[in-house]
Amino acid sequence: MDVGGNSLASGADGKKRKVSYFYDPEVGNYYYGQGHPMKPHRMRMTHALLAHYGLLQHMHVLKPNPARDKDLCRFHADDYIAFLRSVTPETQQDQLRQLKRFNVGEDCPVFDGLYSFCQTYAGGSVGGAVKLNHGHCDIAVNWAGGLHHAKKCEASGFCYVNDIVLAILELLKVHERVLYVDIDIHHGDGVEEAFYTTDRVMTVSFHKFGDYFPGTGDVRDIGYGSGKYYSLNVPLDDGIDDESYQSLFKPIMGKVMEVFKPGAVVLQCGADSLSGDRLGCFNLSIKGHAECVKYMRSFNVPLLLLGGGGYTIRNVARCWCYETGVALGIELEDKMPQHEYYEYFGPDYTLHVAPSNMENKNSRQILEDIRSKLLDNLSKLQHAPSVQFQERPPDTELPEADEDLEDADSRWDADSDTNGEERKPIPSRVRREHVEPEGKCTDDMKTEEHLREVESTFAESTSLKGGNSGSSLIDGGQIKVEQGNSNKPFDQPTDIIS
Repeated sequence: MDVGGNSLASGADGKKRKVSYFYDPEVGNYYYGQGHPMKPHRMRMTHALLAHYGLLQHMHVLKPNPARDKDLCRFHADDYIAFLRSVTPETQQDQLRQLKRFNVGEDCPVFDGLYSFCQTYAGGSVGGAVKLNHGHCDIAVNWAGGLHHAKKCEASGFCYVNDIVLAILELLKVHERVLYVDIDIHHGDGVEEAFYTTDRVMTVSFHKFGDYFPGTGDVRDIGYGSGKYYSLNVPLDDGIDDESYQSLFKPIMGKVMEVFKPGAVVLQCGADSLSGDRLGCFNLSIKGHAECVKYMRSFNVPLLLLGGGGYTIRNVARCWCYETGVALGIELEDKMPQHEYYEYFGPDYTLHVAPSNMENKNSRQILEDIRSKLLDNLSKLQHAPSVQFQERPPDTELPEADEDLEDADSRWDADSDTNGEERKPIPSRVRREHVEPEGKCTDDMKTEEHLREVESTFAESTSLKGGNSGSSLIDGGQIKVEQGNSNKPFDQPTDIIS
């Protein structure tokens, strides 16, 4: 794989960056339930690696301030947020109609502290956007964020609140154009859908396509109206390796940066595209995955790094630790330091793992066809769109508290990344917060002409592109096939911004 001038060792990319890192030590205590593949505990494992590799001392470490109702309602429907705030495992049986309406239950279960979890991960992403807007850092990192499937009125694919959309809306207060890049194995449908009709946000998603959740993301899905050609989808097949992936990623993203000229970039670094992921079927190494971070870092544009999927949690921690090093411009030793989760990484106890020998079903011809089609779409964009600014809207008030987090709770909770292993419950330290309803959230969304209220005519249970009703990411730990037509255009575009 050619790393060229975008490696850390040489060129402009070798320059150090000022990095703000968001982490709440409570985040690892949230628990989706027995057998569920999404394990917030992976964030605690990642943080432990960062601490023992000595990376925390090179960053501004911040505890995110929880997002408030009105912050979440800048994208999500008021009644949906009110439901997330009120529902508990004890009361959910009394709210079966709303559970179905908001798609909460199987993939997206109700668990203790659900709303606080949403507030925490969304607060980190919006807080990172605020830091970037003020020029307080060059790169902001929130590995707890990146939950890209959540829709305006419903949960989807383990995601309840779409922190990415909220962060992009914050970035749009300062930047005329924002680029969103998604390297999770699943299509970034929630983010694409939110910005499908605007030319101020370009979305680019590299994902598995065909009989795979969420079933959207065809190469022919390109945007609508003013947003035509501002949505790019890179549909991939099983077993794609580092070389094949970069043969698409670098030419496409290089052209995007040249044509779109974003003021800020949001990169969703879902680690389920790694080789050996519990729910994945790609064959990327950690270095191959991180090469995407290196490449986007090399453009010296304000960068927000977010987490996402990733279900073999020892590899998720490896990946996001290494990519934090990439953000900082620090190359990490492969030999792993001793730390409280050391036993997870046996028998090799190394940062990197070798990809498998699985078949790469992405032929050179298929990759060339995809690359040519997308580059042709980009050639139809004559120039970067401009926006007439009237008055800069106020910042979202999310003050962050500096934290000495190197002594974060380090108890091993036996929350393994292997199927079928019994989990021993740990004493709950999840915050129990009571948040008073804040009423309608439309006032905050009228701060500027280009941030209009989300249209409420959108049917609550219908996805704009055929939706994901009836689909499931988990079925006995396996992936179920999504039913729906990804080629169907948006019937009722959710026009967030003009």
